[in-house]
Amino acid sequence: MAKNKRHSDGTPAAVQLTAAGVPFAVHTYVHDPSATSFGAEATQALGVEPARVFKTLMVRLESVRRAAGVAAEEYAVAVVPVSSRLDLKAAAAALGAKRAALADPAVAERLTGYVVGGISPLGQRHRHRLVLDGSALDADTVFVSGGRRGLEIELAPADLLAVADGTTADLALG
Repeated sequence: MAKNKRHSDGTPAAVQLTAAGVPFAVHTYVHDPSATSFGAEATQALGVEPARVFKTLMVRLESVRRAAGVAAEEYAVAVVPVSSRLDLKAAAAALGAKRAALADPAVAERLTGYVVGGISPLGQRHRHRLVLDGSALDADTVFVSGGRRGLEIELAPADLLAVADGTTADLALG
């Protein structure tokens, strides 16, 4: 994979990777507005096995502030293969929270600056903690949303973790 210096897509995800000097490739396809699964659409359009294409899910974490005894919530990013579901208990444990739930789509869009189906784990409006399913480390490269529907970024999982300051955990169900 060649190091990319400029990208015409100009998404915040591509800008962040370029600024970090990380090698990546951009893959585009024509998004079908009637598609019901953005991840399945990407795997079919790009001809990539589903184990290498990852979806970005915003989760709402609930923790307990010990000093105040008050429940507090924050948001984080969980990245899992498109062929899997997110194990919310595993995500909560990996992120040190009491509970985790999928964030409301409108909240996810507001926090990331991206639309659902195009939420990238990179270049988000607000920086969030990121946990990547450990299966990503089995591949030389993985695909994640590039910041819009029909745009995928291929990069090494170690580079994704480094740029996002992320961790890994077993997060996938099924």
